[in-house]
Amino acid sequence: MRRKLIALGVAVVAVVALPVIAQQSSQLPGAKNPAAVTGGTYTVDAPHTLVRWEVDHLGFTPYFGIFGDVTGTLVLDPKNPSAAKVDVTIPVAKVTTASAGLTKHLLKPAEGGKPADFFGANPADARFVSTGVTVDGDDAKITGNLTLNGVTKPVTLDAEFYGAGKAPAQMGGKENVGFEAETTIKRSDFGIGYGIPMVSDQVKLDIAVAFQK
Repeated sequence: MRRKLIALGVAVVAVVALPVIAQQSSQLPGAKNPAAVTGGTYTVDAPHTLVRWEVDHLGFTPYFGIFGDVTGTLVLDPKNPSAAKVDVTIPVAKVTTASAGLTKHLLKPAEGGKPADFFGANPADARFVSTGVTVDGDDAKITGNLTLNGVTKPVTLDAEFYGAGKAPAQMGGKENVGFEAETTIKRSDFGIGYGIPMVSDQVKLDIAVAFQK
């Protein structure tokens, strides 16, 4: 009888402890914890950084595509976050959509002496360089200059701290920090006016950016 009680006790402990152990073993290396942010100069983790753009198509549906292979730097001091500096470059020539035909149209060369419908062939990279940061808890407004299609305009990003921490050793062991941001621009401000208003002038940008050092 004593052995049965001991065995039952062990089984109960196992049932209670296993979920806790599993939870601990699956704990993510990153968390939305400002204390995990370390200062210094970070570089963009390009494979895990995306810029999603969205336009309205004829009033029927939204349509979106993605820019990837972003490069750049973030200079960050967690004791003085408002002094942060961001400088990122976006390769417009690598724009991606779900339609091969549309992607081709976005990069269609100019013809007959007219400007290209959208970006044209071999478009220059876009670049955002911050000029100021205002921090409010986990949120921030990042003002800066966006250069697109050879035109530079001021833009403000509404940004939110997503997470920070150190990657596992088998994944490089680097310090990481990530953010989400969004803004809306008018493409006509940058000389891209094809199809307005059937395809909206307003373009919503949703950004997921990871930095590491």
